[in-house]
Amino acid sequence: MTGPGTVRLTVAQATVRFLAAQWSERDGERQRLFAGAFGIFGHGNVAGIGQALLQQELAAGGHPELPYVLARNEQAMVHSAVAYARQKDRLQTWACTASIGPGSTNMLTGAALATVNRIPVLLLPSDTFATRVSAPVLQELETTYGGDVTVNDAFRPLSRHFDRVVRPEQLPSALLSAMRVLTDPVESGAVTLALPQDVQAEAHDWPVELFTERTWHVARPPAERARIDEAAEIVRTARRPMIVAGGGVHYSRAEAALAQLVDATGIPVGESQAGKGSLPHGHPQQLGAVGSTGTTAANAIAARADVVIGVGTRYADFTTASRTVFQDEGVRFVNLNIADFDAAKHAGLTVVGDAREALTELTAALDGYVVDPAYRQEQASLWQEWDEQVERAYHPSDEVTDALAPGLLTQGEVIGVINEHSDPRDVVLCAAGSMPGDLHKLWRVRDRKGYHVEYGYSCMGYEVPAALGIRLSDESRDVFAMVGDGGYLMMPTELVTAVQERVKVIVVLVQNHGFHSIGSLSESLGSQRFGTQYRFRTDDGRLDGDHLPVDLAANARSLGAHVIEVHSRKELEDAVAEAKAAPPDGGPVVIHVETDPLVYAPDSKAWWDVPVSQVSELDSTRDAYVEYAEHKASQRGYLRPTDSKDPGGGV
Repeated sequence: MTGPGTVRLTVAQATVRFLAAQWSERDGERQRLFAGAFGIFGHGNVAGIGQALLQQELAAGGHPELPYVLARNEQAMVHSAVAYARQKDRLQTWACTASIGPGSTNMLTGAALATVNRIPVLLLPSDTFATRVSAPVLQELETTYGGDVTVNDAFRPLSRHFDRVVRPEQLPSALLSAMRVLTDPVESGAVTLALPQDVQAEAHDWPVELFTERTWHVARPPAERARIDEAAEIVRTARRPMIVAGGGVHYSRAEAALAQLVDATGIPVGESQAGKGSLPHGHPQQLGAVGSTGTTAANAIAARADVVIGVGTRYADFTTASRTVFQDEGVRFVNLNIADFDAAKHAGLTVVGDAREALTELTAALDGYVVDPAYRQEQASLWQEWDEQVERAYHPSDEVTDALAPGLLTQGEVIGVINEHSDPRDVVLCAAGSMPGDLHKLWRVRDRKGYHVEYGYSCMGYEVPAALGIRLSDESRDVFAMVGDGGYLMMPTELVTAVQERVKVIVVLVQNHGFHSIGSLSESLGSQRFGTQYRFRTDDGRLDGDHLPVDLAANARSLGAHVIEVHSRKELEDAVAEAKAAPPDGGPVVIHVETDPLVYAPDSKAWWDVPVSQVSELDSTRDAYVEYAEHKASQRGYLRPTDSKDPGGGV
């Protein structure tokens, strides 16, 4: 019997009602924390979360506060949620529900991707019976060392927060803890609440206060004034300072604050993958990508930088070119980051605080400081040289195009056509293969949210489901998902979801008959592109026969997408125009284009540390190891003291 001030609901019904009442707020801007719930139902959640979502949909007349979207792959729906949350600057996300066993563990890759990239997403994997009355049930893991272990324990190391609700009384505290982590800009990542199938269906009397609207404030913690002053003192000693802009610039919406700092000082900016677009293309201090996939301009400046100011970056190996890009003997690091974990990297001066607030304070503290005019001129000259290389990649010479097989384009040319024929606010999207590196170097960003490359986890198959998530987040922007044939084959399933929801996404499917990026890497490491091409097995047992007759355009068409096959630059330009003119509720458009995997984009010759076999019978591998050892010799420890008054000698 329901008592005064209580309402009787199942655990699943209470969860759905609670999630629908959660809001986030920052800078006075308030929005629902959950845009909806992705789900695939099976035993474990069909009678729990599934029934609860149905009940609220019927009660709302088809327009519930927590809308449900049927996904086709559990990993993919997490990718969609992550892309949505990233596009919303981590202020909104989705919940994802799956059945017990393989349905839930399919979300593990998505959980890892969310946590690596510090993006909030709520996972609701179904679990086996808490009562164990029917154990072992279908798809239950049995272990000899623990009766309470289930497959969902695999989420523990992949989640920023994990809980298992085995009694209804535990739900309120579990939900509140989950919301705290999801809205914490430092702790953000995958949050997993495992829900046993019998508990989901169990009724309980809940206090009505649990379901009142609750607003979670997303903080902008200021940096300590003393740390800002010390950072400014270090920068003032610099002759060749450089900023590395990371994803924190975007999540903090600190682009204007960054521009104000560099306009005042002339300090140049290199960008990580997540930070690309921190300054728009054409800004005088914008040097583009830095690191392994960097521009010649950014990496030339980085090589001689004496002070590196990292803003919202976690200094991944691609950003530092495996700790070889910053080569000045006395280089020091000043790290502005909301997470002290990242701020402390490379023994840098740790300035912990919100990126926008810290940049604003640092600009004031640097009043009157400007770099030497000759340094500004060097930046401009290096950028002009690089931009000319980009132009040649966008518009290859007749000599290059005449050498291509009929109907083939270069990957740089494809990127150029999409860049030049899309709108400034459109979003380019990618995650894995050679395309992210080429986009990092070549794409000209014209809007702060116009570049979306997932390179923390670099997950093949992210592109199509992520395109769905981005488009759901903002229907005013077209989304161009750039995906190779390898990535497409991993996860094309959410094309069907886009058809179902009438969501327009534009997928540029680049066919090069294999793994372009790993093929190139394999060759550079002396492994001769082994196992990286889609070919028939020949009589001698090797996979080096003719290309497979796989028709990916037909595959996409069979999934309900509108497909445009192109065989020339002009056809590609026309296809982009046709795709953009398609109705916003017309579903997915796939542009199929073939490229030559042996024509590369311009390179800055930066390195990435991938070990080479130390002994080998192959000449190619032995030669590669000699080159590898040379690069290893240039790796740095970055352990110089940070005291601005200490000239230091390093460690």
